Amino acid sequence: MFKCIKCLKTYSFDDKIIRCTCGSLLDFEFYAEFPLEKIRKRKPSLWRYEEAIPIENKNSIVTFDEGFTPLLKMKFGRAEIHFKLDYMFPTGSFKDRGSTVLISKIKELGIKGVIEDSSGNAGASIAAYCANAGIECTIYIPEKTSIMKSRQIELYNAKLVEINGSREDTAEAALEASKNVYYASHVFNPFFLHGTKTIAYEIAEQLDWKSPDAVIMPVGNGSLFLGAYIGFRDLLNCGITVKMPKLIAVQAENCSPIYTELKRSQCRVVEKDKKETIAEGIAIRKPVRSKQIIDAIKESKGDCFTVTEREIIDAFKAMSGKGLFIEYTSAVAVAGIDKYMNSIVKRETIITVITGNGLKNSRLESV
Repeated sequence: MFKCIKCLKTYSFDDKIIRCTCGSLLDFEFYAEFPLEKIRKRKPSLWRYEEAIPIENKNSIVTFDEGFTPLLKMKFGRAEIHFKLDYMFPTGSFKDRGSTVLISKIKELGIKGVIEDSSGNAGASIAAYCANAGIECTIYIPEKTSIMKSRQIELYNAKLVEINGSREDTAEAALEASKNVYYASHVFNPFFLHGTKTIAYEIAEQLDWKSPDAVIMPVGNGSLFLGAYIGFRDLLNCGITVKMPKLIAVQAENCSPIYTELKRSQCRVVEKDKKETIAEGIAIRKPVRSKQIIDAIKESKGDCFTVTEREIIDAFKAMSGKGLFIEYTSAVAVAGIDKYMNSIVKRETIITVITGNGLKNSRLESV
């Protein structure tokens, strides 16, 4: 059952809504279970954790057998880092974690058509899973979206709507259109977060059911960050692990509302002068779940750092030189490794999430 995070009003999942009548966001509580012996015998996909995923009708599951991406230990700078290779999903980004669960729920509810807004990766992912499920799909994107991402969306037979404006303008246009069509939002809809949370389960299992000390992630709207928080909290609450890792958010200096709010201890997101960032996947100036992201940072004893455009490009080149062709947005997290390392005094098990494939980059000729 959905519950408003502000007024606490509840709604049935069958109500097919994405916001409370008071205008606030919706979440829901779900008790995850981890029958380890059963899990070990299942195929290596994120659906091996089916008891921890809120889909009732297993016949409604829409999947490409995605998940259980590699956890690669590699020397990086002055430390050994575990890189979680979530760019190895069917559509080339971690967004498939959320899409497989959200679209499965939409199929379970009998919904025949959806809309979504995106800077590219979420739109491509939602479009792919809708294609798999036979659900009509319309994706709203900013007109400056990478041609690789927009073409990918079109090839999944989704209708593409380009908005002349910012990422926020695109979201507003989709929200207006959602009055008539179900909004399969990776930001508003909490079922998406209950897909991205599986990254925590996989990391813990790959570490022999232990939590790492820290997980470093790029953050825009925070769908991966909040999912990781939910997942590690599930593991802790069930007694599978004994600690919550520090969750480390990294943002591009040119677009860093979470960093600004956290560091300046202000009650609302403060906008900086608008500057473009090469990391288009996290160019979100007003994250709608900003308070929840900051709460997750604080509750996990984590932190937030910013990186410059030069640092992003240098991190991209460094990873390419190691044979990992990653998206600029992923390079944001990589660039944040040194910032985090400077803040700790002892050796730690550190995970850095590679969220997207380098083939999705625009302006490769400029680096």
